[in-house]
Amino acid sequence: MSSQVVIIGGGLAGSEAAWQVAKRGGSAIIYEMKPRRFSPAHRMETLAELVCSNSLKSDDPMNASGLLKEEMRLMGSLVIKAAEATRVAAGKTLAVDRSEFSRYVTEVLAGEGVELVREEVRSIPEARPVIVATGPLTTEELAGDIQALVGKKSLFFYDAVAPVVYAESIDMSRAFFASRYGKGGEDYINCPLDREQYERFVRELKSADGITPRSFEETRYFEGCLPIEVLAGRGPMTLSFGPMKPVGLVDPGTGRRPYAVVQLRKENSQGTLYNMVGFQTRLTYTEQKRVFGLIPALEKAEFARLGKIHRNTYMDSPGVISPGLALLRDQGIFFAGQITGVEGYCESAATGLLAGINAFLSLEGRLSVHPPPTTMTGSLLEYITSEKGSALQPMNANFGLLPPLPISVRDKSEKKRLQRERALGDLQAWLKETLATSPVI
Repeated sequence: MSSQVVIIGGGLAGSEAAWQVAKRGGSAIIYEMKPRRFSPAHRMETLAELVCSNSLKSDDPMNASGLLKEEMRLMGSLVIKAAEATRVAAGKTLAVDRSEFSRYVTEVLAGEGVELVREEVRSIPEARPVIVATGPLTTEELAGDIQALVGKKSLFFYDAVAPVVYAESIDMSRAFFASRYGKGGEDYINCPLDREQYERFVRELKSADGITPRSFEETRYFEGCLPIEVLAGRGPMTLSFGPMKPVGLVDPGTGRRPYAVVQLRKENSQGTLYNMVGFQTRLTYTEQKRVFGLIPALEKAEFARLGKIHRNTYMDSPGVISPGLALLRDQGIFFAGQITGVEGYCESAATGLLAGINAFLSLEGRLSVHPPPTTMTGSLLEYITSEKGSALQPMNANFGLLPPLPISVRDKSEKKRLQRERALGDLQAWLKETLATSPVI
């Protein structure tokens, strides 16, 4: 164990981790390969570069992303501080001047004494503690070393994500619980379609607008995870013999087998989120909402996450890392950012925040900590580290991750208000009890 926290990667997660260490009086060193080597997506030499967009999403406290930001403010986040200092007008969205934001983070960390080494790291160093925060475009050399460490089956390089809907928004009068041939109990919500509905759905799916891959995102589809629109293009009946096959199912409303069916599988243990099985897609978000709304039971569905297929290096984190983001087989190695299985700027920064705290605590010989699952931060950590019975799909902040309230609340706005109050109250209590000896100034 050294007296310094080594951080690989100077993105949002790595920068946030370094800040948390430095503000607690610890010593941190960031290894950043820019400008010696740039990934295909990066252009700036400064830290915390925003690649995809200048938006950190909603800052509305009644929005899941807004709640996450409130929690990060309470925990002393540098990313939120920088965003507020470099904010540009965008309504309730927290958008920033990218160049100013990146420069702000770089200068603040330098002022706090964080050492910055402009050097590529190709393998995890022997030093402990070390935080791996190399992002979705981790270099092949380092990714190979991580893969050897966590196991070949636990690291993914292409992210095929199916949409996730809020359970309460599914029209159960037009859906039913069942597993094929009655095997496995009522594990799936089944959304039936008749022939006319199915044929209309296929027509609209084939004509819908898709997202063009970026230059560095070579399209490498695998037969096991083809985009739903690519399957539809192979023939009018392909989906009904593939992810929408109705075999082994009987619609209790008609007493007959449906012409086609969309199956939804639980995405979390609480059953508040359901995944559209086999519906990974490259359609635009607007088109996904329109076309998937043609499925009768999903006509008014609300999406916690929409589908995508893009280049992304991330781990199947359950069974690999702890809720405190330490590698289970080596507690001196921490992971942060999108490589853990979270999606989004603030989500990545939040994991960097916690990894930084825990790496600092390890310097003092203290155990790792993590916020309670009733908080947005804690619920994200629980999602990416809890066993699910299927491979992890990356996730962004959403209210469906939070555990149910102790009382039933029908009004959605009131429900979110109560969840927010509980989250912030529980986080403040956790901060007071757990981090009292190492406060963020």
